[in-house]
Amino acid sequence: MQATETALSGVLILEPRRFSDERGFFFESFNARNFAALTGCRVDFLQDNHSYSRAGVLRGLHYQLPYSQGKLVRVSSGSVLDVVVDLRASSPTLGKSITVELSAENNRQMWIPEGFAHGFQVLSAQGADFLYKTSDYWAPEHEHCIRWDDPDLAVAWSQDRPIIVSDKDARGLSFRDAIKFP
Repeated sequence: MQATETALSGVLILEPRRFSDERGFFFESFNARNFAALTGCRVDFLQDNHSYSRAGVLRGLHYQLPYSQGKLVRVSSGSVLDVVVDLRASSPTLGKSITVELSAENNRQMWIPEGFAHGFQVLSAQGADFLYKTSDYWAPEHEHCIRWDDPDLAVAWSQDRPIIVSDKDARGLSFRDAIKFP
């Protein structure tokens, strides 16, 4: 597996080595020893999640505080525009974001440590299966949401088709009003 640093300190793109032949393919999507060596983090993942979303669906920008979650995210079918926003109050990149295409085809994964908001938008016409491991349990009473279209963040979402968001995500707070990580 190969790790690539991003413009947000601690957020990494992980690319597994894929073995393909006429039968199909194989890749190791997670190995605790290799993950620790690449990220410098020993993480006990406590929960695995799998969501399916139709084309154009946008989920986010979500985070938990307290009981924050590190997330290892990937796509097993389709493609998404994955977005991470720095919410660490002491960070020089507070309020900055990165966008990365994750797909079943490129097998990229993203490691998102605690301190960031996360969201994704489905790009593929057939929808997408999105999988993620979390370092803490989902705690809905501690979940927060920043508006996906907040002008201060100016995330470059795809405009290829109408965007579909949940009522909860449509009511997200502005970045300025959102609770930040210490």
